[in-house]
Amino acid sequence: MKNIHTMPFGTRIIADGSVLFRLFAPSARTVDLCLEDGRGRQDLYPMDSPPGGWFQVQVSSAGTGFLYRFRIDFDMLVPDPASRAQLDDIHGPSVVVEPTDFLWQDDDWQGRPWEETILYEIHTGTFSPAGTFIGITKRLPYLADLGITAIELMPVAGFPGERNWGYDAVLLFAPDTSYGSPHDLKQLIQAAHAVGIMVFLDVVYNHFGPEGNYLSVYGRDAFFTAKHHTPWGEAINFSGKDDKTVRDFFIHNALYWLEEYHFDGLRLDAVHMLFDDSHPDILEEIASSIKEGPGKARHIHLVLENDNNEAHYLNRAANDSPEYYTAQWNDDLHHACHVLLTGEKRGLYIDYADDPLHHLGRCLTEGFSYQGEMSPYRHHTPRGDKSSHLPPLAFVSFLQNHDQIGNRIQGERLTVLVSEPLLRIAAALVLLAPLPPLLFMGEEFGATTPFLFFCDFTPEFAEKVAEGRRHGFNRSLEDSDPTVLASMPDPGAIESYQRSCLNWQEKEGETGRRFLQLYKNLLSLRHRYIIPSLTNMRDGQAWYRVIGSMALHASWILGDGSRLQLVANFATNAIDMPLRLSGTTLYSDPLINDYSVKQRIIAPQSILWFFES
Repeated sequence: MKNIHTMPFGTRIIADGSVLFRLFAPSARTVDLCLEDGRGRQDLYPMDSPPGGWFQVQVSSAGTGFLYRFRIDFDMLVPDPASRAQLDDIHGPSVVVEPTDFLWQDDDWQGRPWEETILYEIHTGTFSPAGTFIGITKRLPYLADLGITAIELMPVAGFPGERNWGYDAVLLFAPDTSYGSPHDLKQLIQAAHAVGIMVFLDVVYNHFGPEGNYLSVYGRDAFFTAKHHTPWGEAINFSGKDDKTVRDFFIHNALYWLEEYHFDGLRLDAVHMLFDDSHPDILEEIASSIKEGPGKARHIHLVLENDNNEAHYLNRAANDSPEYYTAQWNDDLHHACHVLLTGEKRGLYIDYADDPLHHLGRCLTEGFSYQGEMSPYRHHTPRGDKSSHLPPLAFVSFLQNHDQIGNRIQGERLTVLVSEPLLRIAAALVLLAPLPPLLFMGEEFGATTPFLFFCDFTPEFAEKVAEGRRHGFNRSLEDSDPTVLASMPDPGAIESYQRSCLNWQEKEGETGRRFLQLYKNLLSLRHRYIIPSLTNMRDGQAWYRVIGSMALHASWILGDGSRLQLVANFATNAIDMPLRLSGTTLYSDPLINDYSVKQRIIAPQSILWFFES
């Protein structure tokens, strides 16, 4: 099977072997195509300028593998913003790619239903010793054996330098050369499908990175608007002059990854920084385009990160299928857990400091904790929509992810902040709850390596980024003490990247083996008991209560009518349990005997799951 996503941007190889080059450059007076041989020779071809800001030229002497850039107004050479591949970094030549050169062999793959999803977040550059797509491919059997059903790649689109989290990309269609070729990425996805693992991609549609953003040179008025601002500068223009072309650019990008690369889903980063008063808005239009496109033929899952907690994007149709988006990362649940586990109450955690168990219980049974309540962290403004009408499957839960680790000054994981007994409780809570869970790479073997913020900008941008990080920590999880801020690792230093690489030897140590066995056991239970019961779960079938000051009871009626109950005690002392639990013990940590259940005693720092079919 050969796959190509046809779009109005970039290059297209015509049936006669010639190549059509197109560039949307409404701010440019002239554009020339510059074909390069990699050794300094350049051949220039003036590009026609049809109405509407488009420039194009068809060249019979070009073909697969040719190098090219565009010359703007007889001056600046820029890469193709829709480049499918780069020769090297983002500033250099783009490469003409023939997508059908890759022969797909996953014709029978239809994806997996959402209720089977167990996500595992990966940063390509730090996951394996090789730091490449091939390095991930070699670890797929390990992930399948662990019980993972979906990997989620942090953004892989072209970014400046050799290392980056990926959220500073500027070439949104080109896998970054530091990770490998388009062929390598396709091979990773095909190999994942062969072992039953879905592949999700994190995409960034709220800004372009600060370095190499040449769109601001020849398309500034079209792509950006001064009406709205983001932490990264002017917002993307989704509802102004030339907004149709801008919207198409991002819609085609989403379709491109799903169709040309066979990704099974997308995670859209920080959509609360997308500003659009159109109807439908850009998020709705992206979702509808996917639903009417690749979503008709196979399972495609769309996940949001949305600090605004806007529930309408997650609404379900009459047949329980998502109207737009499948789920949202539930930061509320993470924050409540973090306060319970660490006792930290500064910065954004102030919103959960008053009663973290109440916030956690509400997240487990109703989705968002903030459903219109005033947020102290957000200057006592209301946050969020009512979400209790949505099923648990609409909320992705996690204890750790790249943001929650990497946006700490020292990038610490919970393994160095929290005792093992509490971590075991939290892991069992997240992995057996009806909400789809997400793990951050290495979590399953108790990795202690930090995940720091790192980048590889030129000195001019590197200093601005470092200063921006220091400024941002003034309202961070920790504090603005000058000595603490001074200890922040330099994002541009190679050491920050190297320290963030997983140490796989930890998996073989005593602690690593103990954590790995825990996670394998919990995921095995999820596959056997929880996943088969999740289909057709309804709203209003869950409730919770706080017991004392440090214990929580939650209960769910699952889709097949079975009942799941949780009792967790985060205290160091035993607590009387004012209820009688029915069903069989699905899991307990530490191991319990019938006496403690009959006597209604909740052991110190313990968790119990009960299942009744």
